[in-house]
Amino acid sequence: MAVYLDNAATTKPCAEAVQAAVDAMTINFGNPSSLHRAGLDAQIAVDRARKVIADSIGADPACLYFTSGATESNNLALRGAAAAYGRKRRKIVISAVEHASVEETAAALEKSGFEVVRVSPRGDGRFCPEDFIAACDDDTCLLSMMYVNNETGYILPVKEVFSAVKRRFPDIVTHCDCVQAYMKLPVKVNALGADLISLSAHKIHGAKGVGALFIRKGVRVVPIVTGGKQEKGIRSGTESVPLIVAFGAAAEKLAPTIQERWDRVSGLKAYLLGKIAEIGGISVNSPDDGSPYVVNISAEGKRSEIMLHFLESKGIYVSSGSACSKGQQSGVLGQFGITGKRADSALRISMTAETTEADLDELCEALREGLEKVRG
Repeated sequence: MAVYLDNAATTKPCAEAVQAAVDAMTINFGNPSSLHRAGLDAQIAVDRARKVIADSIGADPACLYFTSGATESNNLALRGAAAAYGRKRRKIVISAVEHASVEETAAALEKSGFEVVRVSPRGDGRFCPEDFIAACDDDTCLLSMMYVNNETGYILPVKEVFSAVKRRFPDIVTHCDCVQAYMKLPVKVNALGADLISLSAHKIHGAKGVGALFIRKGVRVVPIVTGGKQEKGIRSGTESVPLIVAFGAAAEKLAPTIQERWDRVSGLKAYLLGKIAEIGGISVNSPDDGSPYVVNISAEGKRSEIMLHFLESKGIYVSSGSACSKGQQSGVLGQFGITGKRADSALRISMTAETTEADLDELCEALREGLEKVRG
C-alpha cells in the first residue's frame, strides 16, 4: 500500500466531502441562480457551506466569495485590489517567498507599471516585521504575505506585520494567502488583521477546483471574471455546488480539531526528525518552529528528482518542491539560505493527522537505502 506524504500538494478528500459532492450531483443538482425549487435548494446548500467556512475564520458569510481555487483567489485579491486602489498609489509589497500565484501575479502587475517590493528573510533565514513595515509608505496600495510557506513550513509574522502597518498606513489593503495554514493553525480574520484571505478546499480534504476569498466589508475589489453576476458580481459563473458543499463538509469536520491535529502532527514531525538524525547524511531545511505539516529535507548529494522517483518505486510519494512548480526550483529555498547542491537535493515531506509512525518508518528506511543506491 502506498505511503502518501505529499499532502501540501493535495489531500485525500474525506468521506464527508465525497458524500456531500455526490448528493449535490445526484440529488440536489439544481442551478443556484434558477428561481424554481431545485435552484433554491442548491442555493441553500451553497449558503450553508458559505456560513460554515466563514464561521471557521470568524467572518461574516456575506464577505466570503467562492472561486475556482486559491490561485484564482490570489489573482482576484492582487489584481482586484490593484485595480481598485492603484490609480494613485502604485506600490505593492509582498514577501519574497510567495506561492507562484502571488509572485507571478505581482510580476504581471509590475510589468503594467506598479512598483513591486519583495521583502526577503534576513541572513539568518528569518523574516523581520520591521522590514515589511519599512517597505510600506503612503504610495503603497497593497501588502500581501502568506501565513505558512508551502515549501518549508516557515510561519511568517503576518499578525505583527499587518497590525503595525495598519496603525501607520490604515489605507493599505492587506492580503494573506492562508492555504497552508487554514485548518492547521487558527485563521481568524480579525486576529490576522487581513482585509483579504485566500483559502483552498483540496488542501483540507475537500475537492479540487474550489476555493474562497474573504473580502472585508468596505474593501473594494474589481472583478477579474465578469458575466452573470453570481457571487454578488465579484466572481461570475455558475457556482459549482458539488465542490462548494464538499468544501463546507470538510471544513465542518476539521474545524473542531485544529489543536488536536496540530499536536498529533507535531509529534509525527518530532518522530521523523529523530529517525532522520539516526540515518545521517540528511539536512533539515525547515525551521524548528515552523508548521509541523511540512518538513523539507536534503539528502546530500542526491538530486531531488532522482531520489523522488526512487522513493516512488518503493510506493512512497513525496515532493521535490511546490507541486505548482512541476519540479522546477522556485527560488524560495534560496531566499531561506538553502542553495547549491543542498537545494538541488531538497525533498518536501508533508503530513496529515492520518499519517502514521509506520509510514515514516517506511520513508526513513527507503531514504537510508536511497542514500546508498541512488547515484548523485
